[in-house]
Amino acid sequence: MNQEIIKKRMSSEERQGEIIRVAVELAADKGVDSVTTQDMADAMNLTQGAIFRHFATKDDIWFAVIVWVRERLMKVLDNAAADATDPLNAIERMFFAHIAFISKHPAIPRLLFSELLHKKNGKLRQLIEGIISGYEAKIAGLLEEAKSQSLVSADLDSPSAAVLYIGMIQGLVMQSSIFGGKRALQQQAEKTFPIFLHGIKTRR
Repeated sequence: MNQEIIKKRMSSEERQGEIIRVAVELAADKGVDSVTTQDMADAMNLTQGAIFRHFATKDDIWFAVIVWVRERLMKVLDNAAADATDPLNAIERMFFAHIAFISKHPAIPRLLFSELLHKKNGKLRQLIEGIISGYEAKIAGLLEEAKSQSLVSADLDSPSAAVLYIGMIQGLVMQSSIFGGKRALQQQAEKTFPIFLHGIKTRR
């Protein structure tokens, strides 16, 4: 069957999903700021007009991409925490699940921290702020549970520790990007997370 006929039969939702997938792949290869709708159209063997039948603007595409990231990342984190033995174990499982998610989708940090996207689109910036704030609140809540179980120091500043947790992931991703194969993300994460745990755990 002709490939173009198959493409035409895709539902609007399926087509939007394909555009999002291609946008993420292109962002990994070229960087968010360099990707154009023509690049997306070429990658899908479509015209730009076909792209704009599903998204009014390129900003709308990036907004949909970030929503896609939020839904999948939160699902990954929730699944990781579901089988945890205690709050600290949940945080550890979430940390390494997040690292694995980034390894699978290397464009995601570029999307979340693209200065150009933030400056151009206040709605997009608010969405990203909400993702990060919600993530920090989730970690802070687990740290408070850990505090109630005497697993971490009673005087631990949970919100600040949650900020440090997020910053740790950001820093690892940045170093991995800068140093490439010299500093593998997973390996560096395995060395770094125990230091974080050591800093917050109750001294016995």
